[in-house]
Amino acid sequence: MDLSIIIVNYATYQLTKDTAISLLDTIYDIDYEIVIVDNDSPDDSFKKLSEDFKENDKISLIQNGNNDGFAKANNIGIRNSSGDYILLLNSDVIVKENTINNCLEYIKKNNNIGCLGCKVVLPDGRLDKACRRSFPTFEVSFYRLTGLSKLFPKSKRFNRYNLSYLDENDVYPVDCVVGAFMLIPREVMLKCGCLDESYFMYGEDIELCYDIKELGYDVVYYGKSEITHYKGASGKSKRLLYEFHKSMQIFYDKHYKQSDNIAINVLTYLGIWSLYYIKLLFL
Repeated sequence: MDLSIIIVNYATYQLTKDTAISLLDTIYDIDYEIVIVDNDSPDDSFKKLSEDFKENDKISLIQNGNNDGFAKANNIGIRNSSGDYILLLNSDVIVKENTINNCLEYIKKNNNIGCLGCKVVLPDGRLDKACRRSFPTFEVSFYRLTGLSKLFPKSKRFNRYNLSYLDENDVYPVDCVVGAFMLIPREVMLKCGCLDESYFMYGEDIELCYDIKELGYDVVYYGKSEITHYKGASGKSKRLLYEFHKSMQIFYDKHYKQSDNIAINVLTYLGIWSLYYIKLLFL
């Protein structure tokens, strides 16, 4: 089988259904499967999706009885799939015509690509800036948090995080792409040990890209094909806000804490958790 598409659903029944339909309508001449993992949704998603797609042999559903996080649910899907390539796809996206075919064709022609992400646009047509990024080192994050990246959007120094100085319709290597669309050879995914389950939600995509690059593979942004991302469809909550900021600390601790000095460590923790408490006030 060429491709396994893994979708994690949590209480987004209609969006997940629309995502699956967009895949069925836009993929041509590829041997593929869609594996939907329901992460203990409270809205009868599993039952309704099972009924909707009961006669479609491209789609299989797995009911996960415990919601132990987005990363773990993806890993369940990966282990129950068989494609040579794995596409991690969010449940709140609409895939455009030929996106899957074009991306799969490109990655197959370039053996050193360990992960490929496409152009991701928001419903209003703006680019989802998270779809091409640099790793959040202290320096890169400092320029972003102080507003220097917004003040100098075309600066290669100050706007390394979102890479806004690069053409969003082009193709080039980056540090990381967003978890809404990550196309990865199965061999590479298995070498990484799949997704790091210490991340409950958020950050697992950056971690995976870091691991892929550590193995010597390229992470590539492919801006010639796109998806639409209905970002934040699962809603906002104190738990998700906490997990978002916790993931920042997990990543920093794993990759930068030992090499940065104590002052940088303290400033980093203060920055992460100050942002958390500020955002908590407006939730």
